[in-house]
Amino acid sequence: MHTDNDRHQHRFERLMEIMRRLRGPGGCPWDAEQSHESLKRYLLEEAYEVIEAIDAGEPAHLKEELGDLLLQPVFHAAIAEERGDFTMDEVLDAINEKLIRRHPHVFGEEVIETSQAQVENWEKIKKQEQGVLRKSALSGIPPQLPALMKAQKITEKAARVGFDWEHTDQVFAKVMEELHEFEEAMLSGDQKEMESELGDLLFAIVNLGRFLAIDPEEALSKTIRRFTTRFSHVEDTLHARGQAMQSATLAEMDVLWEEAKTMERD
Repeated sequence: MHTDNDRHQHRFERLMEIMRRLRGPGGCPWDAEQSHESLKRYLLEEAYEVIEAIDAGEPAHLKEELGDLLLQPVFHAAIAEERGDFTMDEVLDAINEKLIRRHPHVFGEEVIETSQAQVENWEKIKKQEQGVLRKSALSGIPPQLPALMKAQKITEKAARVGFDWEHTDQVFAKVMEELHEFEEAMLSGDQKEMESELGDLLFAIVNLGRFLAIDPEEALSKTIRRFTTRFSHVEDTLHARGQAMQSATLAEMDVLWEEAKTMERD
């Protein structure tokens, strides 16, 4: 009699077998040519497509995209297996052991009652695991992260060792200070100084978002989606009137923009 675990294991083994077949003799030339390096872009693309499916709130779409994302670690594990580096079983063993090791309050006797305490304990265990490999409190942040996400990670790590503001109003004051400094740089016309001060302003805003429990990457993504929706309404309405955007006045487009905002609220 087969258990649910047996069926899950069979499905996963079948996925690995399919990947080995695709990369093996008589398989797919494209799959066989891929390497860890060539697949990097697809790993990012699939991760973003999963996020898009989550935002769309469509379970069927999310199911499909999660499968596409799952294919990526399977692909990398197959390549590593061919090279004798490691196997998928070793990947699974490593993550299973890590999850148990980093949750001593679940799989051990330690008592942790809040999510914040768990975050701090997770970081403490990571440092113990890595020993002297990481000398800085800011180590361990992937350099390829988008700038907003990287800024948030850096401020979080700095805060954990006490390098942080005490109150939200202090962070807000810093944002206003950086805004004023950016204005001065803008008035000076110094391009290099403007770039520097704009970076400082964005960094301060990320910090403010952290204090208010607002993810800056998510906040900006939502703003971009709102802008795109409103812009499309302006564009579509003008097109329906037989009017090109280039021939419309800013005042005409602004009326349609406000109309789109009203539609969102309704």
